[in-house]
Amino acid sequence: MAAQSYIDLPALTSDTFSPTAYANTLVLRTNNPTDAPPLDLSTPLSRVLFDVQEVDTHIDTLTTQNALPIVTHTANRAGASQRVLEEVESQVQALTESYKRLEKEVSERYEAAEEVRKAAERMVRTLRLGRGVQRAVQMGRQVEAQMDAVVQRGEHRGMVPAAHTLLGLRQLFGAIGKGQEGEGLGRVNVVTTLRNEIVAPAERSLLAKAQQLVREFSMSSLLASSSGSAGGQQTYAQTEDMKSRATSSFQALYLLSPTKSGTTLATFTPTLLLQGLQSYLSTALTSSLASLARALATLPQLERTLLEISARCQNIVALETLLASLKPPEHPFLSPSTKQDDQITNLLQPLLHHLDTSSLPSYFWRSMAGQLTGRVNDILARGGVSARTLRTNKDRVRDMIRDCVDRGTRLPGSTENGGKVGNWEREAAVMVGSVVGPLGR
Repeated sequence: MAAQSYIDLPALTSDTFSPTAYANTLVLRTNNPTDAPPLDLSTPLSRVLFDVQEVDTHIDTLTTQNALPIVTHTANRAGASQRVLEEVESQVQALTESYKRLEKEVSERYEAAEEVRKAAERMVRTLRLGRGVQRAVQMGRQVEAQMDAVVQRGEHRGMVPAAHTLLGLRQLFGAIGKGQEGEGLGRVNVVTTLRNEIVAPAERSLLAKAQQLVREFSMSSLLASSSGSAGGQQTYAQTEDMKSRATSSFQALYLLSPTKSGTTLATFTPTLLLQGLQSYLSTALTSSLASLARALATLPQLERTLLEISARCQNIVALETLLASLKPPEHPFLSPSTKQDDQITNLLQPLLHHLDTSSLPSYFWRSMAGQLTGRVNDILARGGVSARTLRTNKDRVRDMIRDCVDRGTRLPGSTENGGKVGNWEREAAVMVGSVVGPLGR
């Protein structure tokens, strides 16, 4: 008991026991911190050795006195461990046999089923690709027949169906998403040949034909009537045929204009249609400006030239009227606008927005007047007979230009007292001012 009290068991068995702190405590018990070296380390070391011997003695005593219970307990644990091991081994063997059975019944069947699944998936993709190729070939034949009727036989009514067929092919060729009908068509040689040798030339031919009809749009009979020929006035059938041709070309250009994903009817810009119409207006402006500049330098030609300009403006008035009456054709790639205010009700709206004008005749007269003053100044700067004649006939030129604007703002085929569309006094004043203004300086 003395030995047990001698050993500091609470300190040695504490959870926070620190060997360094315990050793430091033993050293301080036999040394004074203020003493000079050397330190006395033999006494603390002897104390530690004695404690170790005492603990060893206690362990030996306890194991000697309780040898039988310890051996019995160890034997029981060993027997229990052996039984657990045997049971676990039997379970492992059963599990191994079950796994082998499952591997044979499930895994092998799964591998076979996976191969069947892959084969079925590839067959479905092949079938879908075959249907895509079949549809592409059928649509290619269809557009080939439609374009033959349009180009060879001049059946303009086939332009819009041909445009719809080309849109269908464009949609088919552009379907690259997984599971879509057009997936993988680009890797099929026959489709590549179809696209390069039939579809692309057909689209170019359709665009060329539509642009040609836009360039040839003419409903005014002023020039023919002035020639005195009996057939100068266009018949109703000729007028309707011209409207029908122009309508087909406008709708075809509208449909074939490039689109982007997510574009709505309100945000869609019919680029090809706008380019064709703007080219038509630019040609009319350029021709009118050049001929009028020449006629002002040689006044005997002025009357005929102003008649030609009036005819061109009448065609522009007819073009505006026709575009205002045409609704945009249904486009498979465009979703309807959600806002009622953004709805495009006719084909004239995009053109007016693109040109930033309120009407096409106003755009025609004002654009011409903006460039005409410089041409008149050039004539006056050169001097000579042309400049003197132009100054002398200033009043006559004013009246002729007013008559030109008045004739040009009437619908084709209308009488002199009727058919005028809107009030064009400002445009007439602008045109007169662009010519007569420099003459009065």
